Amino acid sequence: MGIQGVKKVIVGVRDQERAKRFWTEVAGFSLTTDAPYDDQGNRWVEVTSPDGGVALVLSADPEDAFRFPTREDLPTANFFLYADDVEKTYEELSAKGVEFPAPPVRQPWGWWCMFLDSEGNRFALQGPE
Repeated sequence: MGIQGVKKVIVGVRDQERAKRFWTEVAGFSLTTDAPYDDQGNRWVEVTSPDGGVALVLSADPEDAFRFPTREDLPTANFFLYADDVEKTYEELSAKGVEFPAPPVRQPWGWWCMFLDSEGNRFALQGPE
């Protein structure tokens, strides 16, 4: 049947606890997994989007901390998150203290903005046209 879509994305983080709080308490994701996976104290921390469509693996492994070289006005993540109403999501997350280096603006492909997580990663948030 072929490839169906994206299931998990690794996000490099410096502090898994802080990142877990951001994604669950601020961004509204659900904690899927928080378990040790070796005898070195490393943990597999995974949060799932509200629609259940994708999980973010919050990895403290230094090899996963790679950020794509980019300008300050572009995301560091190589994927876009989405919301049905970007402007409303912007207002809700801003009220919770989330920083938006690029507020919502309508583009030819739909609404978009950019926000920072607790670890300094910049994410694009896109909505429908």
